[in-house]
Amino acid sequence: MTSEKRHEKARGRLAGLVTAAIGASILLTITIGLLGPSPMVPALTGPSWQPPYSLDVHPNPYLVIAFAAAAITLGGLGLLTALTLTRPPKLPHPPTATSGTPPTATPPPTSPDHTTSPQPTPTQPDGPQPPAPGAAGPRTDMTGTDVPQPPAPGTAGPGTDATGTNAPRGALSGKLWRLPNARLLVLIGCAAAAILAFLPPSGSGDHLNYAAYGRMVTLGLSPYTHGAVDLPSDPIADAVEEPWREEPSVYGPVATAVQAVASWIGGDSLRLTIFVLALFNAAAFIATGLLIDRFTRDDPTRRLRAALLWTANPLLLYQLVAGMHVDTLAIACMVAALLARSRPTGSGALLGLGVAIKVNAGLVALGPAWELRRRPARLALMAACALAVVVIGYAIVGPEAIAPMTRTSKSISHASFWKLVQGWLQSIVGTGSAYRGEIQIGSLLVLALLAWSLLRLASRSRQPGLPPAPTPSNEATPLPSNGPGHHTTSTTSYRAASEPSSAISSAVTHPPAGGPGNATSSGVSHHPTSRVSDAPWGGPSTDPGTGTSNDPGSGPSNDAKGGTSNGAGRWSNRWAASHGNGGLEAPVVAAGLMVAYVFATPYILPWYDGLALGLLALVAASTVDRFVVAHLLVLSLAYLPARVNGQPEDLDWLREVVRPQLAWMLLALTVALVLWAWRTARRERLPSASAQARRVAG
Repeated sequence: MTSEKRHEKARGRLAGLVTAAIGASILLTITIGLLGPSPMVPALTGPSWQPPYSLDVHPNPYLVIAFAAAAITLGGLGLLTALTLTRPPKLPHPPTATSGTPPTATPPPTSPDHTTSPQPTPTQPDGPQPPAPGAAGPRTDMTGTDVPQPPAPGTAGPGTDATGTNAPRGALSGKLWRLPNARLLVLIGCAAAAILAFLPPSGSGDHLNYAAYGRMVTLGLSPYTHGAVDLPSDPIADAVEEPWREEPSVYGPVATAVQAVASWIGGDSLRLTIFVLALFNAAAFIATGLLIDRFTRDDPTRRLRAALLWTANPLLLYQLVAGMHVDTLAIACMVAALLARSRPTGSGALLGLGVAIKVNAGLVALGPAWELRRRPARLALMAACALAVVVIGYAIVGPEAIAPMTRTSKSISHASFWKLVQGWLQSIVGTGSAYRGEIQIGSLLVLALLAWSLLRLASRSRQPGLPPAPTPSNEATPLPSNGPGHHTTSTTSYRAASEPSSAISSAVTHPPAGGPGNATSSGVSHHPTSRVSDAPWGGPSTDPGTGTSNDPGSGPSNDAKGGTSNGAGRWSNRWAASHGNGGLEAPVVAAGLMVAYVFATPYILPWYDGLALGLLALVAASTVDRFVVAHLLVLSLAYLPARVNGQPEDLDWLREVVRPQLAWMLLALTVALVLWAWRTARRERLPSASAQARRVAG
C-alpha cells in the first residue's frame, strides 16, 4: 500500500469519526428535549395531550447538563474537522506571472487511446503561453494557501466523489473524504428540525418571553411598555423566568405579530402557544436550508459545505431550533432577500421584514446597498420597499417600541470580552461608572477594524486586469482530451495568472448548455458541474457561453480592462466575486459585516452567530468559516445552560468561573481574526496594473 493510499485511508477513518460526532451531537440535542423538564428544559403548563411532547422523566440535573456539554463539544469539534476535510487538496503548480517569471506551457499528456490536440498554428507565438481564464492554474484561498484548479474531466482516472458525481480520483473524491453527501445531510438536518419542533425547547427560557409578549397583545397590552410581572396570575406570563419578568420586548413588530398569532391559537395553554411558535421557527430554519441548498446544488463541494454550515450544523440545531430563538425568522428573511435581489421590490420587502423582526439584522441590507451603489434607481426602489415595511410595522406598534431596543444596545453580556474591559476600567479608573459609553465607542472601532480588514481582503481578490495578451483571446492551447472525439481547449490570456483568489465567493456553478466535453463559444470545455456564475440562482448572472448578463437591461459582463468575462471553469474557492464594475457582491459584503458584528458587539449570545453562518453558506469556503464556528462553540459552552432558574447550586462555577475564562478565548479569537485577515491580505496583494503592463511589455 502506497503512502498516498494510507493517507487517504486515514482521512477516510477521520471522516467517519467526524460524521459520528455530528450525528451523536444531534441525537443528544434531541434526547435533552425528549427527557422533559430539567435544568435545560423549562416546564410547560397545559393539557398533556397537546404538543410539544416529552417523556417527562425528570432526569438527573447533572446528567442532562453533561448531555448538553457533550452535544456542544462533539458538534463543534466535528463541524470544525468536517469543514477542514472539505478543503481542496494542495497540489504542486507552476510559477505564476506575479512572481516575475512567465508561466510555462505544459505539454498535453499522450495516451494510446487519445490523440493530442493540434500544435499551435502560425498565428500563435511559440514558447510559453499564459494560462487561460478558468483554465488550470494556481489560486489561493483566504489562508493564502495555493489551491489547484479542478482538472479536466477524465485526466486523472475515473472516480466518484461523496455526492456520487464522477470526478478524478484524488481531486473531488479527495476533497470530500467520504463525508456523507450533501443531500443526505440536508435531509437529516430538516428531519432533526422537524422532530425538535415537537419537543419542548431547551437551553434557555427565551421562548417563555415570546409567549408572554404574544399574550399581552391578545389582552390589549403593549409588550414594549409592559413586562410579565404586569400580568399576575396569568397562566402564560407566570412561566417567564428571572431576570426577564420585568423586561419589555426588544423585538420588532413582525416578531411580535408572530408571537400574537401563536398566543391567539394557544389561548391559555402555554404548551400549545410554544408549539405554534416552534412550528414557525422550524419552518424558517428548514426553508433557509432548502434555499441555501438550491443555491449551491450545482457544485457538490460547496453544497456539502453549505449543508454543514447550516442545515446539518449541530450547533445551530442546538441553539436556533432546540433553543427556539426568534433570530431564525430574521435569518430566513435576510437569506431570501439576498437570493432575490434581482427583484428589488421583493428583496427590499424581505429586508424590511428581517429588520422588523430583529433590528441588528439590518446590517445585511448594506450588502445590496453596496452592490447597487452605481445603479441608483434600483437601489432607491429596494430601499423604499424595505423602509416602507419597517415604517408601517413600527407605526402599528407605536414609537414606544424603540426605547427598549436602545436600552439593550448599551448592555454587555457576561461572556463578552468587553466584560473584561469593563473590569479593567473599573479597577484602573474607578468603580463609579459602568463605562458603557466608552465600551460602545470601543466596540464600534473594533467592528470597523474587523469589517475593513475582511472587506479589504475581499477587494484584493480582484485586481485590475492586465493589457490584452499578444495573441487573440480566442486562440486555444491544448489540454488533455476527454475521450475519443472530445478535445479540451482553453482560452489564452495573461489575466488568469495574475488574479489571486480570496476566501469568500458568491460564485455558484451550473451545467453548461453545451454538455460535458463540449467547448463553449469561448473555447473553454466544461465539466458537467463546473459552470461558475457570479450571481445566485434566480438573480442576474453571467452566461458562460456568451459572457452576457441574464439581468434584463444589462449588457455584457466585462472585465476591468475590457473583454468579455467568462467565469466558466473557475474553481469557486474565492472570498469575493466581482461584478463588471469591480465591486464586491452583496453576500460578500453582508457576510463580512455580520462576522465583524458578532465578534465586536458587547452584547453577544450564541444564537447571534446564526446569521453570520447563514450568510457564509452563500459564499465560498474560507478560514472565516472556522473562525465563526469556533466563536459559536466557545459561546455555547459559556452559556451552558443559558437559564438561571432550576440550576443545581453546586454548578454555579459554570457561570462564575468558566464563563469569564471563556471570555478570554473570545478575545483571542477576535485578535486572531484581525491578524489573519491582515496577513492574508498582504499575501493577496499584487503589483499595480502599470507594473504588470511593464512586465508584460518587457
